[in-house]
Amino acid sequence: MQSPFKQAWPWLASASFLAALLLADFGVPEYSHRIHPLALRGASGLPGAWLFNAGAFVLPGLALLLAAQGLRPALARAGWPARIGLTLMQGSALAFAAQGLLPLDMRTLDALANRLHALAWMLWWIAFAPGALLLALAGGRGRGFAVAGVAAALLVPWLAVLAPIGAWVGLAQRLAFLLWFGWWLLAARAFSRSAASAPGSWPQART
Repeated sequence: MQSPFKQAWPWLASASFLAALLLADFGVPEYSHRIHPLALRGASGLPGAWLFNAGAFVLPGLALLLAAQGLRPALARAGWPARIGLTLMQGSALAFAAQGLLPLDMRTLDALANRLHALAWMLWWIAFAPGALLLALAGGRGRGFAVAGVAAALLVPWLAVLAPIGAWVGLAQRLAFLLWFGWWLLAARAFSRSAASAPGSWPQART
């Protein structure tokens, strides 16, 4: 059974991310969540860029990495697809944190920093999609969690990559991030609830 502290990691990550969003225009009033990519606020040279990157990317990513590690005992008796799925989710969390450690450099669009940031962003959703699918189908958390996981696996890449067009770019990206955090909150609840219902044994899938 997971400790309440381990179950709190996704909530701490989400709170840090939302706080960063709410304070994003502090010092940069022209910044807009509607039209600007989230990472633009943390570009090198902007006021408080390092603080924004820490709150929006680094701290949430590391907290969710710990959350994934806390879920691992619940999958001890699961098959390899579920365990691989959780490993991919850990990679997604690490890639999310890396976006804050590799800030954009708007002085030169071809800068190495920008390419590395784009790589971290790609790894974030590329690892998430199959990870969420594997855990949805093989995690043994019941039909509700499976449906939610499949939906998140499809919607996060779509919102992050295909939907951001024109004035929709900022909102679509933020919806992708919020859906990603929502998956983590749902997973923490689903795995901890099942563990609590049958301590010391592999929980039966709910239908």
